[in-house]
Amino acid sequence: MTVGEIAGLLAAVALCVLVAFCAVPLFKLGRVLEELRLTVRDVGHNSVPILQELKSTVEATNDEIAKLSLVTEDVHKVSGHATVVSENAAQMSQLFSATLGGPLVKTAAFTYGVRSALKGRRKK
Repeated sequence: MTVGEIAGLLAAVALCVLVAFCAVPLFKLGRVLEELRLTVRDVGHNSVPILQELKSTVEATNDEIAKLSLVTEDVHKVSGHATVVSENAAQMSQLFSATLGGPLVKTAAFTYGVRSALKGRRKK
């Protein structure tokens, strides 16, 4: 055997050892990638029901928001009507006090004066 053949044999053995050392991490990496593939598949299968439930929840929420919108519109109408009624009541009270308030005060003062005069006469 010559020196070149021995060097080639050593290089071949070193290459085999190097391949053996590299094969173990590559084998472990293959297992990790397989687990990752299974996890992604499970996430895909499990996310579909969750997304469907989320869709139904969002639809129910939108229905409730639409109902709430109708209620707020009705409250707005009622408050508008209440404003009109209170304005009308204020105007009626002003009209009452303007037309009947003065004469009623004068009548009350007159009757008080008459009562006072009659009481003063009775005491004498």
